[in-house]
Amino acid sequence: MSPSAAGGGPPTGAGRPHTSWALPGVLFFAFFAVAPMVLALCLSFTEWNGLGDPEPVGLANWRRLLGDDRLTQSLTVTVLLTVVSWVFQTVISLLLGVWAAGRGRNRAILSAVFFVPFLLSSTAISLLFYALLDPNFGIVHRDTLGSTSGAFLAIVFVGGWQFIPFHTLIYQGGARQIPEVLYQAAAIDGAGRYRQFFSITLPQLRNTATTSGVLMVVGSLTYFETVLILTQGGPGTDTAILPYLMYQAGFKSYDFGYASAIATFLVVAATALSLLLVRLSGFGAMRSTREGM
Repeated sequence: MSPSAAGGGPPTGAGRPHTSWALPGVLFFAFFAVAPMVLALCLSFTEWNGLGDPEPVGLANWRRLLGDDRLTQSLTVTVLLTVVSWVFQTVISLLLGVWAAGRGRNRAILSAVFFVPFLLSSTAISLLFYALLDPNFGIVHRDTLGSTSGAFLAIVFVGGWQFIPFHTLIYQGGARQIPEVLYQAAAIDGAGRYRQFFSITLPQLRNTATTSGVLMVVGSLTYFETVLILTQGGPGTDTAILPYLMYQAGFKSYDFGYASAIATFLVVAATALSLLLVRLSGFGAMRSTREGM
């Protein structure tokens, strides 16, 4: 009789999900994620205006993309928007998440209220703030969206207003997983709230910050509705990020081959930045922050 059967251990394979259970999810991801990316990659080597059959042009779209001055400007704006949005959203989300993880009925109620903006669509939120920032009928009696700095900061603020609640929820969940015994031991040693925050809370939330950061980076790289509705890439081309450049090429110039090249470049850039962030943070090692407890 084997040890498993004799009670010396769990039976082999017991409780393990069968690989076929993942088949629906794999098919869904393949159909709605992998297939469109492959199609966009294939279209990037063609010239197509949306009608008729695409005509192969080899690397012409890619050579045009690498030599396009608008790509350099759009890439600069996109990176700057990503960095500023990450800093803005991380600081506020972290503080709100740690606060919301504490005890108290009021905190639970306010946490639910804070989450409401995330339930709204980006289009509805952008239209709302576009009306609020209207220099004639809005609450700000100056042309905020008409200046480069004003338009940029408006995009950062509107994006943060919508997505900070989501990242707050992530940090709230992470903060609640921190063992209370760590704070009790720190209090015995005489550590105050600020010392506990920087010595216990922040290190314990390292993996949570990495997860949130990757989502922020990918989200910032794919901003579109906010830019389209608030600034339309303006003033001039000062807020024309890569997704908006792709939109102009595809749906204004009807150059879907070039737009597909931009889309493929954007996917590669977002994937590379996400992997780099995971690598630098050490999250890929999956080391437990509660090791030895």
